[in-house]
Amino acid sequence: MVKLLDSIGLKSVNFGYIKGKKIIKNIDIDINIKDITCIIGPNGSGKTTLGKLMMGILRPDSGEIYLVGEDIAEMSLGQIGRKIGYLFQNPEKQFFSNTVEDEIKFIPEIKGLDKKYIEEKTALLLDLFQLNHIKNSFPLKLSQGEKQRLALAAILVNEPGYLILDEPTKGLDVERRKVLVQVLKKLHGEGIGMTVITHDYAFIDQISDRILKMHEGEIVEDKRNER
Repeated sequence: MVKLLDSIGLKSVNFGYIKGKKIIKNIDIDINIKDITCIIGPNGSGKTTLGKLMMGILRPDSGEIYLVGEDIAEMSLGQIGRKIGYLFQNPEKQFFSNTVEDEIKFIPEIKGLDKKYIEEKTALLLDLFQLNHIKNSFPLKLSQGEKQRLALAAILVNEPGYLILDEPTKGLDVERRKVLVQVLKKLHGEGIGMTVITHDYAFIDQISDRILKMHEGEIVEDKRNER
């Protein structure tokens, strides 16, 4: 397999949670890291599983996955996490702190980054995701939409080069979706690509460069979005 330096490459990737029952079936694809690639398909088609394989949360039963030329089988989840930010479908799984503000600061403080930088970056993200009014609130007490916005802010403070977002519009009202579209387009304009797993077709039309449709563990359609 050619190890492309501008893509996440999957070669003959198979995976099943139960031995003998494949959820992902012989996926062969290169996903350009500069694109916004949307993965669509019915529930149970393998979308979330594919995203977790790309992130290294799951490891394939067979096949190879390369992240900009590096075999992720030889990388720790921490090493992959420094390159890719991952938003879970249930964002509360990503929370560690007692307040919204502390959640955004969590990773930079562990890294020992400059205190002034952390304060400025946190203030910027609180404002960007309209979280200032709840910055002292307990993350698990937030609404679904607020949790989603907080999880994205906590990912972006780490300045990943690529994002995998699982149902990022879940729980967002129309106005918050507009904000999310603006944020993602801004990030894309700054050179950050992403894979977005979603059922939200209006959202797909607004942001996607490429659309992959999955069915029963296979990619059955691959097209560019001519918007």
